[in-house]
Amino acid sequence: MNEIFTLQRGTAPLLISMPHVGTHIPEALRPRYTPRALEVEDTDWFLDRLYGFARDLGAGLLVPRLSRYVVDLNRPSDNRPMYAGRNNTELCPTRHFTGEPIYREGGAPGEAEIRERVAQYWQPYHDALRAETARLVAAHGHAVIFDAHSIKSELPWLFEGRLPQMNLGTAEGASCAATLRQALAGVFAAQQAYDHVVDGRFKGGHITREYGRPAEGVHAVQLEMCWRAYMEESAPHRWHEGRAAAVTPLLRQLVQGMIHWRPR
Repeated sequence: MNEIFTLQRGTAPLLISMPHVGTHIPEALRPRYTPRALEVEDTDWFLDRLYGFARDLGAGLLVPRLSRYVVDLNRPSDNRPMYAGRNNTELCPTRHFTGEPIYREGGAPGEAEIRERVAQYWQPYHDALRAETARLVAAHGHAVIFDAHSIKSELPWLFEGRLPQMNLGTAEGASCAATLRQALAGVFAAQQAYDHVVDGRFKGGHITREYGRPAEGVHAVQLEMCWRAYMEESAPHRWHEGRAAAVTPLLRQLVQGMIHWRPR
């Protein structure tokens, strides 16, 4: 473990990345954030706990320590918007998912500070992601990156209506082999407890799009899961034992599918 992330290497050709699970804001930065922002409400809460079972299955886990409010590890370092024509959060976000500012007046970082944050926090995470993926390809002949996310079900500033509970993203099939996309979609289609969509509103962020290169043996998929599937959606955000226990078998089946899948 270091101050930026924890990497637990696995024995299977699967690495689970959780780029938005961190909650830490460095002390030197905290006075510039609003009191509300210091609650880091847009965290992908508890995913390291929820996917903890994956270690015993042989998956690797890459878990950051810092909040996405410092730098968003699932955005490109040049800050290109992920979804053109829609409201987007930035590389160094300045707004909550509801649209309100996260910094006190005058506190948002300028371009020079954004570059510093990229070098200090963003780049090491991506260096580790790239190196671990290369290790898995060398060891197994291929690698699967599972980019795990979660989000509140309704956020009008970002999207209309209510999200399905399970939102699988494969960059419209470009980030992984068709057989892997079909296998994972089949896991959701075979159950009725959770509504789902493939390549709907969330098609995969920077990690899925950048690292998913099937021709080079690297396959990437993203799951954006709604909080209501495993936790309380209203603040204070709390783990829900019953919901988490109910959804874990489905997530285990999904992870096992990625571990046992092989390219043709």
